[in-house]
Amino acid sequence: MDTKTCLKVLDILEREFPKWNAPVVTLLAQQTKDPYKVLISTIISLRTKDETTAEASKRLFEKASTPEEMIKLSEEEIAKLIYPAGFYKNKAKQIKEISRKIVEEYGGKVPDSIDELLKFKGVGRKTANLVVSEGFGKPAICVDTHVHRICNRMGFVKTKTPEETEMELRKKLPKEYWSKVNKLLVAFGQTICKPISPLCSKCPVSQYCEKVGVEKHR
Repeated sequence: MDTKTCLKVLDILEREFPKWNAPVVTLLAQQTKDPYKVLISTIISLRTKDETTAEASKRLFEKASTPEEMIKLSEEEIAKLIYPAGFYKNKAKQIKEISRKIVEEYGGKVPDSIDELLKFKGVGRKTANLVVSEGFGKPAICVDTHVHRICNRMGFVKTKTPEETEMELRKKLPKEYWSKVNKLLVAFGQTICKPISPLCSKCPVSQYCEKVGVEKHR
């Protein structure tokens, strides 16, 4: 798929987006404009359903909404507040360590660059890009499993890993599209372009899709 068609597809998905449920981290970012909350919610969200992430984040931020407040909680308290998020005990430890590093090394402010965010233990490119994009409103392409799958399925890219997909999209898309990619394709992937048996009959961009690897669809 050439860049012109790729942009046309993203424009159509943006028009359709209000009909779908926005990813929970996107909603939180719109509500708070707080990079710290975006970072912590993104960590909670890994391998966790959106509804669980939303509830866990709400409980946690009611107790501690800044890194200074977070480091006063014990790991056990954090774990209890974010339960039943996946790997909640490990995430509690990670949240406390990240909060301490923000306070001690960054003056209580979340850094706004991907390279700095990658210095935090447990923060990968997906999380770093999402924080830069949603937390700071800067151009960044967050590639999760939905984005990686859909971009390959449609023929945007031909890549084997999310990181390769991110690098290819950086080359292919103008910067004004970078931050739209995750929210559009995650919502699209959760409602229409599902991993198994996608709803091609309801897809607004089916005519442009190469349907790579799609063996069964509805």
